[in-house]
Amino acid sequence: MPTAVSILQAYVYRRMGGFPAGRASRRTEGTLCNKQKKGILIMKTPLEWKKYYESPSFRENYIYKGNDLGVSCTAGRTLFKLWSPSADSVTLNLYREGSAGEAYAHIPMSGEENGVWSFAAKENMHGVYYDYTLVIEDETVTSADPYAKACGINGRRSMAVDLRLTDPDGWEFDRSPEKGPEQVIYELHVKEFSWDASGGFPEEVRGKYKAFTCGSTTLYHDGIHPTGLDYLRGLGVTHIQIMPAYDYGSVDEEGEDTQFNWGYDPVNYNVPEGSYSSDPAHGEVRVREMKEMIQALHARGFRVIMDVVYNHTYSLDSWFQRTAPWYFYRVFDDGRISNGSACGNDVASEREMCADYILQSVLYWTQEYHIDGFRFDLMGLLDVGLMNRIRRELDERYGKGEKLLFGEPWAAGETAMEGGAVPALKKNISLLDENIGMFCDDTRDAVKGSALKVKKPGFINGAEEKEEDIISSAGAWCGEQTGKKYGVKAPSQVITYVSAHDNQTLWDKLTETMPGSDREEKMRLNRMAAALYMTCQGTLFLLSGEEFARTKEGMEDSYNAPISLNRLDWEQAWENRSLVEYYQGLIALRKQLPGLCDKSEEASARIFGIAKEEGAVSFLVDNRPQERWSILKIVYNSSRKTKKVSLGGEKWEVLCDGRDSRLWQSPGYVEGETRILPQSVLILGRPRMRAAQNTLKAV
Repeated sequence: MPTAVSILQAYVYRRMGGFPAGRASRRTEGTLCNKQKKGILIMKTPLEWKKYYESPSFRENYIYKGNDLGVSCTAGRTLFKLWSPSADSVTLNLYREGSAGEAYAHIPMSGEENGVWSFAAKENMHGVYYDYTLVIEDETVTSADPYAKACGINGRRSMAVDLRLTDPDGWEFDRSPEKGPEQVIYELHVKEFSWDASGGFPEEVRGKYKAFTCGSTTLYHDGIHPTGLDYLRGLGVTHIQIMPAYDYGSVDEEGEDTQFNWGYDPVNYNVPEGSYSSDPAHGEVRVREMKEMIQALHARGFRVIMDVVYNHTYSLDSWFQRTAPWYFYRVFDDGRISNGSACGNDVASEREMCADYILQSVLYWTQEYHIDGFRFDLMGLLDVGLMNRIRRELDERYGKGEKLLFGEPWAAGETAMEGGAVPALKKNISLLDENIGMFCDDTRDAVKGSALKVKKPGFINGAEEKEEDIISSAGAWCGEQTGKKYGVKAPSQVITYVSAHDNQTLWDKLTETMPGSDREEKMRLNRMAAALYMTCQGTLFLLSGEEFARTKEGMEDSYNAPISLNRLDWEQAWENRSLVEYYQGLIALRKQLPGLCDKSEEASARIFGIAKEEGAVSFLVDNRPQERWSILKIVYNSSRKTKKVSLGGEKWEVLCDGRDSRLWQSPGYVEGETRILPQSVLILGRPRMRAAQNTLKAV
């Protein structure tokens, strides 16, 4: 491994007895280290820092326009650059290891314009670990690099990395699969995916990036029942959304493999999480193995979405705070620390250097790791201007709408956004680009009931007066079908779903809201929920395991529960294969229904002929240019009674009912009148567009 000893030895002798190397703690949630308490925060309060950063003088002199912060490491040259506008001096400390050992060099960095500090070496320093010692307002603090692209154990030290040396074989030929007629997103946690022995993954890769690179895996190695990527390929999903896989702070990379966390605790935004790698002690390994995972997913036909958390950091004791105190965080005008994330801090996305950091981070993941889309955690804490800017930059580089971009359009509380910036909340969706999506909690709650009120049901499980919301859900809350205006420009702005990692699984919600129901009825309702949201416009999304009745034993949020509760149970997937097959049929059918896949601003006009009564809704869909079924008739029946469906004088093909989602493969015909089963969805297709009656009658 190349080192910088040869050209930097002189600095070692010069700096003997210099600034201590120090270590960052990633376990002190919501606090700052003692030196920061003693110096930075007492000598200048958060409110004083806020006023300083808002001053015209600061903005004129300290906003850096370059995109080369961090370390650039190539053959014959390594350049270190850090933005720390309030530092009086910055020293670069070099190490041979990522966590142990003392620094072998302490190098004073040169101050440049706009608050940037730099040092250049005339050799490739790939594999050298480093951190910075800064003097800010007469106090000394040690920090890793907030712009780092690699790191050692637990992110305590950053690592210089020549990224071309981390590319797996054939990486230059890696390409995203072609887009199909529909996008179906499957939310997946790296560790949950392969942890359980039932998955048939080799023991050494279970819970790791490497598990995705395995060939064909089967249930307990039986060679018969596919698991892993073969299973997902058969299911028909098109996009794999990986839950946080950047370096996060809630799992100790030196600890036991049984540790678990969802990972919404950012430490190093541009570095893969080490606990998913085979060797977190060597910073280049996690980089290579995450690329191998993405390469394997692309090769098997999946696009990859990254779950990103730019709205808060693991704690206030972050590299942001240590290098630029209070610049990257929001503070109210009365001095209170903003906590709209309910995690102890809010990142100030509206400030120039912070906005640029987030934008460059997104672009880095797309360029270096070939990421195909981003899901933004608590997007409502970021500002509309930044989200639209990210959308524009991605469109310019990769083509309009090529990279998916969506997020949670809400916040956990009030935030101290500055300068007239507008938050990217649900109420402001009309201000967002038409290709920025939001999770539609209105559809979710209409179908199965409130995610926050666990005993409150929705349309399918007994709630009254939900029919209007179900009609709105079908049209992705666009247009004026129900006499309301929601501000949604097009279905491209709506993520249609009923379950995600947050809150209860769909199965557990049904169990909670239907206490007297037996397993057969819950299975029926699960099928109904799936068929209902998969016949709504918008982009489809489901939690991994929803399709096999995944349960977390009623736990609402399992973010740090044992892996034994969170893991995917591949045995259950085969025990409930009839439900899985129902999802398979629905997904395959959906891809043949352009009337529902349409994401354009005109899509809502495809839905017409709406009828409703208590517990039942029906509508027609213009399905052109599909020639086999130019018009669809979709009926939802949430009652426990069979209902008659009047068809007028037309013949219809039965594509799906409450029992079988594959009827479209060899459909039978109905005319005049047919029936819809209790607690089910009926999908009919007609080959030619004609006028149709649309009435429902209770049996």
